[in-house]
Amino acid sequence: MFSKLRQSISAREAFELVEADLQAVEREIGIEAVACVDAITTINQYLQAGGGKRLRPTLLLLSNRLFGPSTECARHLAAVVEMIHMATLVHDDVIDMAKTRRGRPSTNVVWGNHVSVLAGDWLYMQAFQIALRERNFHILDVLISLTQMMVEGELLQLERLHRLDLTEADYMELVDRKTASLFSACASLGAAAAGSDEASEAKLSDFAWNLGMAFQLVDDILDFTSTEKILGKPAGNDLREGKVTLPMIYALESASEQERHAVESVITAGSYEQAPLMHIVHILERHNAISRAYERAHTFTQKSRAIITDFPESPAQRALHSILELVTGRES
Repeated sequence: MFSKLRQSISAREAFELVEADLQAVEREIGIEAVACVDAITTINQYLQAGGGKRLRPTLLLLSNRLFGPSTECARHLAAVVEMIHMATLVHDDVIDMAKTRRGRPSTNVVWGNHVSVLAGDWLYMQAFQIALRERNFHILDVLISLTQMMVEGELLQLERLHRLDLTEADYMELVDRKTASLFSACASLGAAAAGSDEASEAKLSDFAWNLGMAFQLVDDILDFTSTEKILGKPAGNDLREGKVTLPMIYALESASEQERHAVESVITAGSYEQAPLMHIVHILERHNAISRAYERAHTFTQKSRAIITDFPESPAQRALHSILELVTGRES
């Protein structure tokens, strides 16, 4: 109990370290998200009011602070990565035909697919507009590469929906492109905004990439083991949408025909009517899939921890270590 309390206090202190910067980022997003078309402004305000952990801008700002006081460039780029993240959520919800996001109706439910897609496009372009003001080709190169990776990841996921034959390598490729690449870019941009050397930026980028991999693995485990109240969306949503994630991949390696049929029935019907969620969770537990997935997540955590420990000790370094423990230690 004491260790968990100490961890939560440490994590809170980590966010407090960049609290003033995050407030500035929120103000900038509020200003930059105003468009000439009222519908776009309304959707952007709805997205911003939806909250979220602001983990990505926090990662960028803490990475920036590793090299000295926070810079104005870092605050601008923190707004950029959060706006890109918001845009990807809008597009993901349209593609997935999602009903909720963070406990509220998704934008596609409220405004429809067509308007939502265009609003997401606008957010992407506005984010690049902000980044362009820095007049830094390296920053633009990181953001363009990131966007291409994420779009490729979305296309690969569409190709692999409803498939029971996915391998662990297939899954890791998706996580790399859809999640870890954004985490990596956040750290890289934070370092670049501080004018760090290439070696330090690359090392910090590697730290964040491993963090992003672990984060997504834990997220996919929690989709089966957590609750709608905590997740902000229905539990078991991934499988219902036809996404076969790492816990299920592990379970299917040794599942019986009857168990495979139960899993397939959820994917085919898009519901848990024929095979209740608890039955699917029991299949995962029977094949030790959840604990195996946690073990795999911990391998990324260990790599990330080793990298950040190699940086000189400072409030920002300790904060990044704390963020690592916070986002990868979610087991309920």
